[in-house]
Amino acid sequence: MRRGRSLGWPLCSPVWVVGAGTMGSGIAASLAQAGYSVVLADTGAGALDAGLQRVHSIVDSAVKKGRLRAEEAGVVAARVSGANELGALADADLVIEAVFENLAVKQAVFEQLGRLVKAGAVLATNTSTLDVDAIAAASGRPADVVGMHFFSPAHVMRLVEIVRAKESAADAIATTVAVTRRLGKAAVVVGNAFGFVGNRMLYAYGREKELMMLEGAEPSRIDRALEGFGMAMGPNAVGDLAGLDIGVSARRAWKDRPADPRFYRVSDLLFEHGRLGQKGGAGFYRYVGPERRRESDPEVVALIREEARRLGVAQRDIADEEILERCIYALINEGARLLEEGIARSAADIDVIWCNGYGFPKSRGGPMFHADTVGLPSVLRAIERYRETLGALYWSPAPLLERLARSGGSLTGYRGIPQPAA
Repeated sequence: MRRGRSLGWPLCSPVWVVGAGTMGSGIAASLAQAGYSVVLADTGAGALDAGLQRVHSIVDSAVKKGRLRAEEAGVVAARVSGANELGALADADLVIEAVFENLAVKQAVFEQLGRLVKAGAVLATNTSTLDVDAIAAASGRPADVVGMHFFSPAHVMRLVEIVRAKESAADAIATTVAVTRRLGKAAVVVGNAFGFVGNRMLYAYGREKELMMLEGAEPSRIDRALEGFGMAMGPNAVGDLAGLDIGVSARRAWKDRPADPRFYRVSDLLFEHGRLGQKGGAGFYRYVGPERRRESDPEVVALIREEARRLGVAQRDIADEEILERCIYALINEGARLLEEGIARSAADIDVIWCNGYGFPKSRGGPMFHADTVGLPSVLRAIERYRETLGALYWSPAPLLERLARSGGSLTGYRGIPQPAA
């Protein structure tokens, strides 16, 4: 290890969090509650003030919910200070960037960090889909750069995907893993690919629910089926909670997205009609009253039907069994591809990610464990059936899944490409 140590605890200098938006302030609050001194930095004075206020609100909420003793609240909040410029971060051991999810914006920040921060410090980017290698290259010191994909809200969600870029040093990875564990979160090391592990699988899962809406399944029907399976929230409700504009922005940055006019067309359509989700009062659902009560909206159903006619997609009744198979088996199939590519180190890592970051029912063990429980031959037969009825564009079995199903193997027992230890 170049640094000769992992920076889990204590740190010699405050952790800097660059970007005082919702995610940055949540990360700062998590660090402070774990005992770290934190500098929350943002070049906009208004943004910084709002971020610091969010930190105080998070601390106050933790007290009200019994997660923090009242006498500790002032100490925790005082661990977070603010900065309107980056000059003072030269001696930081760890910097976590949490600015807007845009590659050019993040590259500009890392160009600054590469010049300003001392040699050997760890520079982490909080991104959910962007190319960590491209961000690392902008720093001029890619060995120091790793991804830290926090899940929203960062002070609540237990998962962080630690993204290993091509040149990330082993001690940089070890440092971010140690810090994440100090926060009381699950640290899962993954490779660098669009969406990493969790979000790349999410796009396969979400792709099918989007196609089935065009084919005739109403948004609430899909959500009820998946919530009945045990998902914490249905995918359309999740989209509304996250904000449909967030997904649109991520897909626009995805260079290799499928050249299919149906791909996520419903989400894009709702965005085009100004329906952004809960924050705007309307998305897949409408949200009524101060408590944002969720209600189905006939206007959405009409919009989807008209778009299906425009695209030439025939409407039909879709059974709950098909909804579940298409969403869950698409998820499993993509997980098998990630395993074989070495982006995911093990089926267990995938299961930890999906149970802790995406609301997959823990009682089912995670998607890969669930596949083994159902039986890989059964999963493969269903995928092959959908290939016959829906086409091979999305329903070609992952080679690993096919091999294991035919040989009597299991996803949880698969040992693929050896990866560096965290």
